[in-house]
Amino acid sequence: MDNPQRLERLRSIPLPDILQACDCATDRYDPHKWHTPVGIISVTGPKFMNWTEGQGGGGAIDLVIHLRQLSFPQAVLWLNHQFSNCSWIEEPPHLLNRSSQLNLPQPCTATLHRIKDYLTKIRAIPEALVDCLLKSGSLYADKRANAVFLLLGKENRPVGAELRGTSMHQWRGMAPGSQKDLGFFSITAEKPKLIVLCESAIDAISCFVLHQHGWCISTAGARSNPLWLPPLIRRGYLIFCGFDADSVGDYHAQTMITLYPPIKRLRPPAHDWNDVLKAES
Repeated sequence: MDNPQRLERLRSIPLPDILQACDCATDRYDPHKWHTPVGIISVTGPKFMNWTEGQGGGGAIDLVIHLRQLSFPQAVLWLNHQFSNCSWIEEPPHLLNRSSQLNLPQPCTATLHRIKDYLTKIRAIPEALVDCLLKSGSLYADKRANAVFLLLGKENRPVGAELRGTSMHQWRGMAPGSQKDLGFFSITAEKPKLIVLCESAIDAISCFVLHQHGWCISTAGARSNPLWLPPLIRRGYLIFCGFDADSVGDYHAQTMITLYPPIKRLRPPAHDWNDVLKAES
């Protein structure tokens, strides 16, 4: 693993590919800016800069170490696992499994008021509903004042988390090791009459406020075919794809409907369901 030529090939993997593999999201207005679990990162060629933490670096290995909080050997193994064109590095399975484990942020009550203010005052979500989610444990705050929305799988076990920044540096991302195909964040009525699939936890909550007879599920990003979707369809629910009203949302919605014709499109009348909620508040 210490062969300089091999390591150089890993370092040269394009940084946007690394950020996408880590479920980070590009900024809506600046394609060189990324919203990540560790802050706002800008990318210029092989260099990156985290403006939230005032740290930077260069190359794919450094970026993986920074994003996923791994050691150098673990970052090399993770890159080899994620990018099949780097198969010339042998992967000890015990180290690879260690680097891909779910790493949820620890809850922090000291920052709880900040995520409550953000969700109620900025996002217009009713305070009673936020309190209900906090009490259930499906939502909590971490030490960086990120809102943590748990993805729950079988037996309601956490399989990941959506993270949403609530400070002046707002961003969105996933907890390291999240497995989006094993579960999801959702909010539901006692006896839901329909399911609405949304692109994020905040959109799912907003959609639920607007359609309180439904079961609103986040796909944690626009995705056409999450593995947990077919079992829901087989249960006979009336399912709507409520992805954002933009080209990405429309594309993935149409792809989903092509794969599963019973699903219908429910396009938000604004860009997303939270924009609809704020407009009506």
